[in-house]
This record gives sequence, structure tokens and C-alpha cells, in this order.
Amino acid sequence: MKTIANRAWLWPALLGLALIVAGTTRDLFDQWVEDTDLPPLIREVSTEVRDRNGELLRVYTVENGRWRLAINPETVDRGYIDMLIAYEDKRFYQHAGIDPRAIFRATAQAIWEGEVVSGGSTLTMQVARLLENSGTGALNGKLRQMRVALALERKLSKDQILQLYLEHAPFGGNLEGVRAASYAWFGKGPKRLTNAQAALLVALPQAPEARRPDRSVAQAEAARTRILTRAYQSGLLTSEGYNTALTEALPKSRQAFPNLAAHLSDRAKQDDPVAIRHDLTIEKSLQSKLENLALQAIRGMPQDVSVAIVAADHQTGEILASIGSAGYGADDTRQGYVDMTRAFRSPGSTLKPLVYAMAFDHGLAHPQTLIDDRPVSFGRYAPQNFDNVFRGELTVTDALRQSLNIPVVLLLDELGPAHLLDALHRSRVETKLPGGTAGLAVGLGGIGVSAEGLTQLYAMIARQGSLSELRWRQGENEQLRRQVLSRSAAWQVGDILAGLAPPRGFPKHRLAYKTGTSYGHRDAWAVGFDGRHVATVWIGRPDGTPVPGAFGGQIAAPVLFEVFQKIKPKLDALPPPPPETLILSTAQLPKPLRKFSGRAAASAAARDAPKLIFPPDGARLLLKQEALTVKLRDGVGPFTWLANGVPVKTDERRREAEINGLGKGFSKLSVIDANGRASSVTVWIE
Repeated sequence: MKTIANRAWLWPALLGLALIVAGTTRDLFDQWVEDTDLPPLIREVSTEVRDRNGELLRVYTVENGRWRLAINPETVDRGYIDMLIAYEDKRFYQHAGIDPRAIFRATAQAIWEGEVVSGGSTLTMQVARLLENSGTGALNGKLRQMRVALALERKLSKDQILQLYLEHAPFGGNLEGVRAASYAWFGKGPKRLTNAQAALLVALPQAPEARRPDRSVAQAEAARTRILTRAYQSGLLTSEGYNTALTEALPKSRQAFPNLAAHLSDRAKQDDPVAIRHDLTIEKSLQSKLENLALQAIRGMPQDVSVAIVAADHQTGEILASIGSAGYGADDTRQGYVDMTRAFRSPGSTLKPLVYAMAFDHGLAHPQTLIDDRPVSFGRYAPQNFDNVFRGELTVTDALRQSLNIPVVLLLDELGPAHLLDALHRSRVETKLPGGTAGLAVGLGGIGVSAEGLTQLYAMIARQGSLSELRWRQGENEQLRRQVLSRSAAWQVGDILAGLAPPRGFPKHRLAYKTGTSYGHRDAWAVGFDGRHVATVWIGRPDGTPVPGAFGGQIAAPVLFEVFQKIKPKLDALPPPPPETLILSTAQLPKPLRKFSGRAAASAAARDAPKLIFPPDGARLLLKQEALTVKLRDGVGPFTWLANGVPVKTDERRREAEINGLGKGFSKLSVIDANGRASSVTVWIE
């Protein structure tokens, strides 16, 4: 026997003696255990957000910034649990909270060696220590742990006790529990671990700071080797498994916890702050791909430009990916914390397809109806095309594909802005109307709509006019189904949009899409769909300041096409036209549908609008000099004069001008006043 140099052996000896005494006073002992004041058995665990397949998207810390993830022993690698029990408490399933054999062994070793060689703590005693955050060596602390352990065994099952250990054991730093440790050290959950990984996780709680593999490689490796050796000696590992595990590299650093769909995760947590698990319809792999795409999309752009992307399955109504910004929390200059999928922004031209579809449904137009793209005014409102050029007479199909402003305003004037707002409402699209009054400008983006709202709208069009509310929570059933547009009108709009040429560098797929640019280049949009999926892309500054030169067709459309490439390798075909769809040429249409004319014609010829009074319309003129004198009355200067659609004089204040360069034959002479109102005549030059 070695000379006893200290009293470190005293506590196991006294504990052993206490057990002997307790055994002689059974009734008092039972009462002592029953009267134990147990610590709280339920402690806060990290809130988890999962994807449609149960994969972890995001996890939140608990108090003091600790990671503590809920766990079920059935979801932990069995090899790890077997190693843990074999090393820490091999009679765990036999004892009642304390292991007398282990205590007597520890006592004998302490007396013989003069110091503590092995501990007598069971896993249940360790759980007691973890729940009360008590020390490990003091006699009163050990006695308390024994009492709590005995009481725990009477109230809980072995699996429940094991679960408490698996949730609360320390693994270094702010890691508590084996799930948090497995994600931090191996980047995965503990369902499937290698033998080496399992051994490291068994070793860490014994000295969580001293054995951290990112700080003390030698100590971590030595501790892991001891666990593997014990497992091999216990028959848990084969010789081959043991030797392979010894050579496996240790992790060099902690890995970051999953942080995907951050904005949507925050939203779920805010909606239900009590829940510890939120299951979303998001698809983790797609979410990750599109978050990377969002970062790529803004490279080379100003530092405060952001991007938002929403992708959904319009057949099921499930949102598969939602990116509120590029770099959530990583770069304050981009205001990445702002969820731009929900922000109300001007949609630019992206509402035009809805206006055309409504016009089809109301019998005002057909895709092959001719419509005038010419200067018009509606009171004091005189819309202009984006490029300030007028195309004259063209089909509705061409007007939509070229995204002209005047034709869509002509149609909306007939429909009424209130009907457009009603269609948005029936499509479950939330809107924000500046000033509270709907004017004709709403058709050109004079209203607030979110990226989620546009995705909802185009999902309805993609479903041939049938509404299916988009949802992002698993388990939510479709709440509402209604027909917003006729099947034929929705198909006709989709067919027109599918005829648009793709951005440069992309194959000619049949993706029905529309771009939009809000006033002042504040918002660049692209939204589209195929036979299965729908997606929206927004690019701009969260604070609403302009991004000079930003056009939806140039910066958002390429991203939209890349989104669909990330979703799947090949687009799903758009549906065939419904049987009731009228597919005819302009000449075959009923006469009222061949050419559109509405109330705007009267507005353009209003009493105070400019009127060309010389030469008269249809006049045949013999020019004796190079210039033709033209005259007008009414209107508001300055005036712009055009010959055959080409401006020849601008900023003219006089109501008389001389037009040069007219050749023989027909010539169309036009004048536009400061309010955008126009007058024109056609003459024959001899």
C-alpha cells in the first residue's frame, strides 16, 4: 500500500460507509430519497427550423449564447451510446442511480494509490450534477448528487435519464449536448458517426476545455485513444475498426451551425415563439443553391444593393426557397437583415399581364386585337412609353411583349383601376396604395407589392387562373381555392410571355416571364413560371434609393433563368390551350375585337387638346418650296413636331412651324403638346 499523501481518497470511503449504514435503515433511507427536492428537469433547448425533409435549416442559441439542442436517444448513433455506457457506466441499466460496486472499487483504489484513480459517478449522478451545476469533488456535493440520482431513478426511465445526459453534457465552449457537439465538430447530426467521432464525443465531457481538438490536439487524441481502446477491449470494435479509428484525423476547428432561410426562420419563430421546432416547406439543397446565387448576383454592384428571391411549386402552393437578402447579418451596408421578400415595392411593369388577362375576360381585347400605341392623355395624366417612342398600331401580343405603357393604360381605363385592385385582392396579393386612391398609374407600378405577392399572382396565372395560396409551413392545408381568371385568358397571357426571347446566353426554353423596372430605377424585377414552378427575383436598394442604369431585363432576368436552372435541369412544359380558347388571326376575329378603341380617344380629342388646322387631313399639296408650313390651335406648349413618326422640331413655343425634307407621297404630320396630347393629319405631297 502506498503512503497516503492527501485525503483525496476520503470521499469514496465515506460514501461507501454511508451506503452500508443506509442499508441498515431501509425505511429512513427510502424516506430520505422520496423527500429529495429535485432541480428543474426541463431546461430551455435551442429552437430549430427544419426543411421539408426534416433537415436542419437554422438553430437558435439559448441563454448565455449556448447551443443546446433537443434530442431523442433513438436518433443518436448506437455505437456512440454503447461506447458511452461502456466507458462511463457499464452497469447503467442495472443500478438504481448509484453503483455500489463502482464506489467500492474507487474507494479501494484510492486507499491503495493514495489518490483518486477512478470515479464512482454513474451517468445518473452526472445528470444530477449537470442539472444543478454542482462541483465534482466535494463530499457534500457528491452526497447531494447521489441523493438526486436515486430520486431521478425513481421518477424517470433509463431512456429519460440518458436523454438528459445527451442534452446537457458539456462539449467545450458554448456547446451542450451531443447534437450540438456533433454539428459543431463534424457538421452533421449524431445519427451516423464513425467510431473515431463517437469516441471523441465520449471523451470530451470529461474535460471539455482541456480536450478540445481545435486547441489541444494531443490531449484530444490521447483521450479518444483511451475510449477506443476500452471499446475494443469490451468487444464493441473489431480489430479493423479499432485500427481505422486510430488513424482518422481529428477536426481542426468548429463548424458553423446551419443558418439557411434566415428571414423565414425568424418569421416562423416570431409567429410562434413557444414552439421549439418549426417545419417549413423549404427544400434545403435548393435554398442553399439560391442563397449562393443571390451572393453571385450582386457581385460588382454598389455595396448597398440587395436581392430577394422566392421560388415555389405552383401546383402544391409550397414555397421551396425564400431569400430575403444576400448575406443575412454579414454585411450591414446591404441591410441584409431586411427581408425584401415581404417589402412593398413598386412592381414596375409586372402587373401588365394581369391587366391584359382581365381585358381578355371582359371581351375588350384578344391577343391578336390591334391597339394604338400613340400619345394620349387622361385628364392631367399623360402616360409615356419607357423609351418615349410610339409604335403606332400593333397587336396586343406585341404590345405586351414590348411592355408598352400606353396600350395597357388604354385597357385599364376601360376596366377601371378598382377592378385591378379587386383582382389582386382575389388573388390574395397584399398591396399598399400610396395616397389611398387608385388611379391609372397602378397598372404601371404605382402601387406597392412584395416579391411574395408577385409570386402568388404569377402562380395563379400559371395554374390557368386558379388561386392556390402559397404557404411556407409544413402541415398547413390549402385554405382557399377560387377561379380568378378564366382558363383561356390565363393561358393566353402565359403563351404571350413564353414567346419572349430569353436573356443573352440562355437557351430558348418556354419560360413564361415578365420583367419590370420601377420609376427612377429603384426596383428591378423578373418573375416567371413553367408547368410546375414559379419564381420571382427583385434587385434594388432596401432604402428605396435609385440604382442608376438598373433594368429588370438586364440584371434580374438572367438571375431568374439561373433560378430555374438550379431548380431542375429541364423546364416542365406549359399546359396546352383549354378547349374554349379562341385562337384566331386578327382578320378572323369578330369585328368588335379586331381593333380596340376606348374612352381615351375622346380624351385625346378634348376641347383644349392641340389641333392641327393646316394642312387639313387628307389634303393633296403641291410644294413650291422645300418647307411645308404647319399650324395648330389650342394645346399647351412647348410642342414637339413629328413627320412620319420622327421628331423634327422640339421645344417649340410657336403654334406655327416649317417642316423640311418631306418627300413625294403620303406623309403623317403630328404634334404633341406639353401634356402629351396629340393631333395628326395625313397629307399627299405632289
